[in-house]
Amino acid sequence: MSHFNLRVNRIRGAQTAFPLLRLRYWLVCLGLLVWTTLIISKLFWLQVLRHREFVEKAQKQQQHTFEVAPRRGVLYDRNLRELAMTVQADSVFAVPSEIDDKKTTVHELAQIVHIGSSGSPVDAWTSEDQIAARVNASRGFAWIARRLTPEAAAKVKALNLKGIYFQKEFQRFYPDSEVAAQVLGYVGLDDNGLGGMEQKFDSRLHGQPGRMYAAMDARRHVMGSTEREPEPGENLVLSIDEQIQFMAEKALDAAMERTHAANGTVVVQDVHTGQILALAIRPTFDPNDFRHTTPQLLRNHAVSDVYEPGSTFKLVTYASAIDQHVVTPDDKIDCQGGAITFNGRIIHDDKSDHYGVITVHEALEHSSDVAAVKLALKMGPDHFYQYIRSFGFGSRSGLELPGETRGLLRSPPKWGSTSIGSIAIGQEIGVTPLQLVSMVSTIANGGVYLAPHVVMPAAAPLTAHPFHAGEDLPDPLPADSHRVISTMSAAEMRKMMEGVVLYGTGRQAQLNGYSSGGKTGTAQKIDPVTHTYSKTMHVASFAGIAPINSPVIAVAVVLDDPKGGGVSYYGGAASAPVFAQVAQQTLEYLGVPHDIDLHPPHSQAKPSPGDIEPQQEHTGDVNALIAALNDLPSDDPLREAVDSARSAALSKTSPASNKTPTKEVAPAAIDPSPQNSETVAEVEKIAVPAAPPNTIQVPSLIGMPVRQVVEQVASAGLNLQVLGRGLVRSQEPPAGSPVQPGTEILVHCAR
Repeated sequence: MSHFNLRVNRIRGAQTAFPLLRLRYWLVCLGLLVWTTLIISKLFWLQVLRHREFVEKAQKQQQHTFEVAPRRGVLYDRNLRELAMTVQADSVFAVPSEIDDKKTTVHELAQIVHIGSSGSPVDAWTSEDQIAARVNASRGFAWIARRLTPEAAAKVKALNLKGIYFQKEFQRFYPDSEVAAQVLGYVGLDDNGLGGMEQKFDSRLHGQPGRMYAAMDARRHVMGSTEREPEPGENLVLSIDEQIQFMAEKALDAAMERTHAANGTVVVQDVHTGQILALAIRPTFDPNDFRHTTPQLLRNHAVSDVYEPGSTFKLVTYASAIDQHVVTPDDKIDCQGGAITFNGRIIHDDKSDHYGVITVHEALEHSSDVAAVKLALKMGPDHFYQYIRSFGFGSRSGLELPGETRGLLRSPPKWGSTSIGSIAIGQEIGVTPLQLVSMVSTIANGGVYLAPHVVMPAAAPLTAHPFHAGEDLPDPLPADSHRVISTMSAAEMRKMMEGVVLYGTGRQAQLNGYSSGGKTGTAQKIDPVTHTYSKTMHVASFAGIAPINSPVIAVAVVLDDPKGGGVSYYGGAASAPVFAQVAQQTLEYLGVPHDIDLHPPHSQAKPSPGDIEPQQEHTGDVNALIAALNDLPSDDPLREAVDSARSAALSKTSPASNKTPTKEVAPAAIDPSPQNSETVAEVEKIAVPAAPPNTIQVPSLIGMPVRQVVEQVASAGLNLQVLGRGLVRSQEPPAGSPVQPGTEILVHCAR
């Protein structure tokens, strides 16, 4: 009985414990469910919601991303010679976590990458302190130096330093160094254009960058890399001819050395297309060594600076009057003994000029201010202003270079009572050398203004555009062209310009075997802060064309502040010889047939006292010209530069300064005012003596390769000495010189 009761009790106890077991079971299941839910939620949060974040962190830990610069497009000259190209160079970077002794490593690297071949520091970016700062600021990556020279890269590799690696990068290279530097510009470390064509067309030249991914292990060791190839930039063909550019720069270098000018500009233009064949600026810089350049060296004086043109602007006055049928070149005009009074102002010719009634073409040859004023008065301000605008003054030409100014030209309602007379002789107006050369090109091609261009039309594939002397204008005319004067008026002006060179102030612009014409100009610079003329600083200019009957090229030469060296600062003495050298060499290089007889070379005589007049008083309203700056758009470089000059001058003359106030010349520009006193002397035509018997005329060798030179000189019975390699840049004796058989001809060659 007791046993039975025990079993019953056990059964009853089990029945009582079973609900408790079930409760415990479900509690355990619930715990597992909650635990599983939390884990799944956490995993969802980590692997789904924050997936991208952790992937990016992993990538940063496991690899480093480099942006690979694309290959910039090539800048070619019109004959497809490379003016700017891209090559590969070694850049050095460090993985700081791998470097054991950072101080020693940085010091050794700085001794190589910071010191250039000249022994002087390259830049501040590669100094020992700068490198140390970058290395200490990162564990995974730090630049040491970029785009090293092959010599420097070899020295760094020879050190075999731990944690130092090399990366190939593209580097901009300019094969001709300083040639056309202001036209081409340069690029910075990040391959961005910083001047000239490189800046203007940066988006087209740059291309699309690529990517390089360098994989690293847990100890930050580089294990390998993959790349996404960049897309190269677009190539551009310029209208510049490398040979003509070289000739213009050499002539300008010689002029700068001869005259000690502050800066100089030479522009050569194809008169039948408006294309710029050469644009030379001095002083200049080497775009391959951009670290040592300055903003002033980058300035393109041909498009960004203005000056009062003085007597060169009389070409506009005379051309307008002839086209308006106010006068003809053979009409008589009374110069009134060299003085004219209108509206209370007296304008004088040179003190030595007391001309009475002379022909119009003689008045231009003698650069008579009185005659120019009379012609402008006969036309009236409105007609005269329209011609000035039609010649391209007072507006931007649209040349494909950055920093172009429109110049200074007020509309007739803003003219003073005597402004028409001042503008007629080149005062109260500011022009650029580019506008000046386009004006004479208009006269040269028959009276049609063609906007200047420095980029050739796009062609696919790239094609060369060798320059050939043309005689006809494009048909149809470009959209940005228009007729300014009639064909007959242009022909009459060309003959008058020839008279200036033969009998007037431009005699030193005569060529050998080619006719030429042009106009000289001499200007005194204006201080835009004090609104006064400098008595010691001038601008000498010459604008001309050649040959006269069938013009091929127009050349403008502007020298800022020529002084010293025993050379006069007048345009006829300082700038006209530069025109003669550039035009002579260019026409020979292009193979243009001679249109006049060759004559033996003769040295240019120094100007006699009768050729150089004393300075005259100024008739222009300087304040009105300076006020014209207020009409310039805010983005005009001239306004920006003059504002900077004013600020600099004010800071120097402020009460806080104890220094004596000084006059500041605008750093931007040739901002001169003219001294309209062009030299005139009655001269006889130079008789050309007959060549001695049994002599040989030296052939023209400019622009030829050495092999062709050897053949031509040998066939002429002459001997040859060659200096340098490449194409002939200059020769001695000059082409056309009579020499004895067997004479040695010296040629200078360069690539």
